[in-house]
Amino acid sequence: MNFDIELVGKIGSMALINKENNILDYTLIARLSSELKPGYIWVTSGATETGRLDYIKRTGKELTGATEDVKTDYASQGQSILMSTYRQYVDSKYSLRQVLVEHQHFNDKDKREHLKKMLLRAVMQNAIPIINYNDAVSTEENRKLEIKSLKTKTDKVVECVDNDETASQIACLVKAKTLLILTSAEGIYKNSTDPSTLISEISGKDVYELLDNISECEKYCNGASRVGANGAKAKLEYIKDAVKIGTKVIIASAKYSIYDLLSGKAKATRIGVR
Repeated sequence: MNFDIELVGKIGSMALINKENNILDYTLIARLSSELKPGYIWVTSGATETGRLDYIKRTGKELTGATEDVKTDYASQGQSILMSTYRQYVDSKYSLRQVLVEHQHFNDKDKREHLKKMLLRAVMQNAIPIINYNDAVSTEENRKLEIKSLKTKTDKVVECVDNDETASQIACLVKAKTLLILTSAEGIYKNSTDPSTLISEISGKDVYELLDNISECEKYCNGASRVGANGAKAKLEYIKDAVKIGTKVIIASAKYSIYDLLSGKAKATRIGVR
């Protein structure tokens, strides 16, 4: 099977934060950034939380007001910090390109094609796209109204309520060989409180059996790492579109290197047709 992109990777907000000091985990970002290269597309969460922590650091207090307004303000402050941090640690011989997406870019045929062509050009131009959902200009109320309208016209609607969904849709768009989802956990567990119950592999003899086995594993999943996150069950649901096109999926801890995860040296949940 031929693939156009080697890797779409995604890292979650909580994996990016050093909880002990309430700052970005610069060591982690430096390590991961040093492995990024053309042919990789990186989806990063963390703008809102990064902006929040930076604002508190500068003012000694949190923002007050409507939740959507606060999220917008934090996200716009955090985006610049995230990008400058990635730029600092990605190999200087590679170009870095910020791409902010919304649900409309996946639900409109022309916008999807425009986004796809831009991401594929990056490989030939020695560039690495860094993608995030555009929280700074997208309100939940408006998004829900737009999604509701779209659902009256088509059965298949991409909502992008979570960057796990965004990453999976990007993998589908560019036909990625591997989708790597990095979290604060080592993968999918049968018992979320017992690391020894890590499910190291979800597979099937064909895509139909694989999808059934993914759904079966969803029964073990509950809870999320933070308010607003959708948790492991949602991750498994979102990746179904990617596995349908033959993309291999790895769900793993951000403490491991990309190389060790791709080579099978590190613990993870690996998902694909046998």
